[in-house]
Amino acid sequence: MSVITITEVVIPASLDAPDADEFLACVELRNIVNRFDSGTDDNHFTAAELLPGWQKTSFEPKRLFAARLDGRLVGRGIFETRTDEAADTAWMHVEVLPDARGKGVGEALARHLEAVALDEGRTRAIVYAPSWKTGGIRIPAPTGFGSVPAGTPEVRLLQSMGYRLEQVERGSRLTLPSPGLPELLQAAQQAAGPDYRVHTWSGATPPEWREDIAHLLTRMSTDAPTAGLEEPEDPWTVERLLEDEALEASSPRTPVIAAVEHVPTGRLVGFTELTVPAESDRPAAQEDTIVLREHRGHRLGMLLKAANLVWLEQVSPGHPSVITYNAEENRHMLAVNEALGFVPFVYEGAWRKDLVAAS
Repeated sequence: MSVITITEVVIPASLDAPDADEFLACVELRNIVNRFDSGTDDNHFTAAELLPGWQKTSFEPKRLFAARLDGRLVGRGIFETRTDEAADTAWMHVEVLPDARGKGVGEALARHLEAVALDEGRTRAIVYAPSWKTGGIRIPAPTGFGSVPAGTPEVRLLQSMGYRLEQVERGSRLTLPSPGLPELLQAAQQAAGPDYRVHTWSGATPPEWREDIAHLLTRMSTDAPTAGLEEPEDPWTVERLLEDEALEASSPRTPVIAAVEHVPTGRLVGFTELTVPAESDRPAAQEDTIVLREHRGHRLGMLLKAANLVWLEQVSPGHPSVITYNAEENRHMLAVNEALGFVPFVYEGAWRKDLVAAS
């Protein structure tokens, strides 16, 4: 009978530290799983790119667990939490090598992560599970937007453990260069009018915009649609922004940002961020995009995204594509993406479970 063991992985201070080997092996496992399931390397990240995110312990605590089958590393589990208002929630993720599936490893990792959550006093678990299969019988999201395949291993496991589907996310890819981009940008500029001005930068946030960017990042957690997940507010401060940027400065990826200022008030009311790998033959990743609710209706979403794609071509040309994820019910942002040329390549279910300790 095979033996499954689960241990916590040390997050190293650097990739050449004596205790970095297991972390490096878990990153390799991550990329193998993503490549097998998606048929593409678009979601490939290097250990150097991922390590800064794991070192953000002050505001975004994370724990990494390795699963071994008869001593061989075959899976990993991610446990992520927040502080303050979001302290009741845990975000969890499980990945298992293709040749080790169907042997109980995924369930063992999932139950271990739930036990960690309960031990830390978390009462809500959220899981984003990619579902690569297309066609066949589908399970619709209760939002009325999107669906996931019924009967696949990840869906069966989540349902058997009491998780309920709340939302579907769409992963989309934009092939670069994007045709018609100058025309889209010009039309968005005209619609926005003189009250809105775009600023662009790469790297750390300019000092004069730090407070506004912190406010916009906080609003990302309250303004974006989260359906029945009821994702908690995730407060950002200038202190947190500076710590985040200091850690990310060690990554080989570069942030490329466009932000829009409301000229009458002098405040930023929206921004969008790409993170760009050093290698020009790899895709850029679309990260946060937000326009404050009170400033919507001026085509600022299109203005930001189009301006940032133009800025990307100036500061880091030649990337083949951009990858992004959006909630299926976020029709406004999806309409912007579709107009730019993004096409879907994967869907993932967002699942929730309210955790209760065994009596």
